[in-house]
Amino acid sequence: MAHETGGHAARRTAVICGNGVLPGEVIAAARKAGRDPVAVGIKGEADPAIEDFGPALWFDWGEIGKMLAALKRAEVRDVVLIGGVMNRPDFRAILGDFGTMRRLPRILGGLRKGDDGLLKIVIDLFEADGFHVIGAHELAPALLASQGAFGRHAPDEEAMRDLALASEAARTLGRLDIGQAAVAVNGRVIATEAAEGTDGMLRRCLELKEVGRVRWKGRAGVLAKCVKPGQELRVDLPSIGPKTVEMAAEIGLAGIAVDTGHVLVASRAETIALADRLGLFLYGLADVPNHTDQSGGAEHE
Repeated sequence: MAHETGGHAARRTAVICGNGVLPGEVIAAARKAGRDPVAVGIKGEADPAIEDFGPALWFDWGEIGKMLAALKRAEVRDVVLIGGVMNRPDFRAILGDFGTMRRLPRILGGLRKGDDGLLKIVIDLFEADGFHVIGAHELAPALLASQGAFGRHAPDEEAMRDLALASEAARTLGRLDIGQAAVAVNGRVIATEAAEGTDGMLRRCLELKEVGRVRWKGRAGVLAKCVKPGQELRVDLPSIGPKTVEMAAEIGLAGIAVDTGHVLVASRAETIALADRLGLFLYGLADVPNHTDQSGGAEHE
């Protein structure tokens, strides 16, 4: 049964956890907001540290039916999906439970539509079983990037030009559902994100610099990470964290730009402190395109 909070039943919220530290931060924020979070770990993806917040439910990709039944028994009403997925599942090769196999045609249809199409199918699967899918940003708004420089350093005029170019490139990628990030240095886009993800793109930048394909002295250039136009924000918010800052610094970039209010900053205090120490700016872009956020706000009881 749901626990009592302040004389009212806390709204039971399942946090479906992928990898990284964000799931734990969202669970903590849900508890602070007076909810009753249930941690659900994806085996092979979620960090065992989610158990630090209490016992978690664990499921394989092929146990969708079992997971949904468990959430109903736990009287879950809201669902949040947060965290990365390192190994995209091959549902064609999965021998799942009955619930998974019954939903398989819809899942495979989503796979053919790219990442955005698959995510919309995931939302539909939960909502068809009576759950309310909400965004991680509704539970943990403090993790969202703020506008302008949110560290000690700020971009200079040259960095602002690279910032504008990189963000334009990232938005162009987004319109094609290719990626969410790009890097521009000295007025030239040197890398764009594809299936390898942001970390893979940054490693590629380092390789290009090491072999002399791109050259610059000191700190220059910007990594921009932007929300896709029309992106489903309830399940696909972009994020940055300490590792992003470390890799950008290793490459020699001057800073990182993200969409204000639409990109999560994992380990926010640590990320900002690291950028300050390494001499990088963190900057929230104000001009954010249209997106999809159909949650209607989190409902509290």
